[in-house]
Amino acid sequence: MGETAGGAAVGMKTTYAPFDAADYLDNDELIAEYLSAAVEDPNPDVFLAALGDVAKARGMAQIAKDAGLGRESLYKALGVGAHPRYETVNAVLRALGVKFAVVVDSPRPR
Repeated sequence: MGETAGGAAVGMKTTYAPFDAADYLDNDELIAEYLSAAVEDPNPDVFLAALGDVAKARGMAQIAKDAGLGRESLYKALGVGAHPRYETVNAVLRALGVKFAVVVDSPRPR
């Protein structure tokens, strides 16, 4: 392989490891912020994917057990296009040690 004037190799292919958010979700505050940002997206699949990332980071089998679900059921509930029941999502949130909170979006004019 030749080198450019800057010293970089020419013709070498760069490879990247796939990004996995679960690798970075290592504390409760970060997890809460990640889920809060995901729930703001109008596409519900974004929140379910984020919930899956957090469950993976915490251990899918343990979260499934703590939520009263089978591991495969948890994977299905959090899959793309899934429509899990509120009870299922709430059970997973509780197993993760987080909860939904309702806040005022923006003040209404009077």
